[in-house]
Amino acid sequence: MLRLPAVAGRFYPDNSEELTTLVRECAKPQPDQKPAHAKACLVPHAGYRFSGHVAGAVFSRIAVPRKILILGVRHFPRGEPVAIISIGAWRTPLGDAAIDEALAASLKNECPILREDTVAHSREHSLEVQLPFLQVLSPDFSFVPVALGTVRFDDLVAVGEALARVLAANPEVLLLTTSDLNHYEDDATTRLKDRKAIDQILALNPRSLYDICTKENISMCGLGPTVAMLTALRALGANHAELVRHSTSADISGDTTNVVGYAGFIFS
Repeated sequence: MLRLPAVAGRFYPDNSEELTTLVRECAKPQPDQKPAHAKACLVPHAGYRFSGHVAGAVFSRIAVPRKILILGVRHFPRGEPVAIISIGAWRTPLGDAAIDEALAASLKNECPILREDTVAHSREHSLEVQLPFLQVLSPDFSFVPVALGTVRFDDLVAVGEALARVLAANPEVLLLTTSDLNHYEDDATTRLKDRKAIDQILALNPRSLYDICTKENISMCGLGPTVAMLTALRALGANHAELVRHSTSADISGDTTNVVGYAGFIFS
């Protein structure tokens, strides 16, 4: 199965040279900065113009391994609520990124609610926009794509616990999770709501994150993947979370009336 790019030329350049240059600019490390090992990271998935610098700040700080499990969102209504593709490759302007079939099989074995489904992934951008970063920074990588459309807390916990079992047996794998933060309110409101979500992410508290987003109407599109990730991290004994960068679309566009929040984190 070859999954063709859905958002090349819109969310990121469709010219390979331009795309490579942009990724390197976004993920340029600071002088004397040594890449650190991370169990997981959380990055945004908007167009590179708006959130590439936030994602790049995270990627510049970590040693990107050769095996990645990408946990993203199913933004569109079609497809399974817990969807995986376990064979084949995904194409970007930089070439084809291979799916790690053995790692995918392990996750399917540990997580019975996962379903093989190309429909949920066919138009989904949240996972796709991560691939050029990985192709530039770790060219020989392989990955497993998982898209979550469910926000049922029990299902998210089940996914997180399965992830923890797979990652415990494969400590070299990076769990790359993706979410944007609050959507389409003014900048001041978005920054306030983002901060409430950020505090719970830094506390590694999936239940509190879920509850505060529900109670405060924080429209964090990747709430499901983030809850699953935090569940996995707690099971793995992770005890450190770092906010690398926070921004909103207003920082780029200048429009403070209708913005989206973005944040990047590293977990170890």
